[in-house]
Amino acid sequence: MTDLIRCLWGTNDPMMIDYHDHEWGKPVRDSRALWEKLMLDGFQAGLSWRIVLKKRDALRLAFCQFEPEKVAGFTEEDIERLMNNADIIRSRSKITAVIGNARAYLAMQQAGEDFGKWIWSQIGGKAIQHTGPVPTQNAMSERISKDLKKRGFKFVGPTIVYAWLEATGLINTHHPDCFRRAQVAKEA
Repeated sequence: MTDLIRCLWGTNDPMMIDYHDHEWGKPVRDSRALWEKLMLDGFQAGLSWRIVLKKRDALRLAFCQFEPEKVAGFTEEDIERLMNNADIIRSRSKITAVIGNARAYLAMQQAGEDFGKWIWSQIGGKAIQHTGPVPTQNAMSERISKDLKKRGFKFVGPTIVYAWLEATGLINTHHPDCFRRAQVAKEA
């Protein structure tokens, strides 16, 4: 598979190549999966995605497979347990954000608002096929970030939101020559 043309960031490291080729940009509509990915993007703040990928399985285990109903019930004791877990990213602010974000996710659900349907409605229900230079944020990610923050979400700034939209296939930013671009466009 080395003869395939990929996005530049997904060409040098086997773990990143695998992520690029099988996950990144693939359209996700499942609410829980979208929420998990947003939480992982929050953990990336200030770090590389490679670090998050290396710790993803441990993060999933520590956060009950990112089941919002379970995470929302975490207590101060759970926060301390997580802060002592060397296998995960140990940032108190990120850990408490995930717990609060689980509660915000559930509040949306209790109000009859499906998280997946909500985010897809923000882009008109169909993935955006981006062309040209790829920004780190845009007016849309700023608007979605503000909406999430109004709902009580944390670690959802416009840059994190833009990365999340790319990773979950709401915006296809695969390079025009990348073999995944057309595949992802079809899946959208």
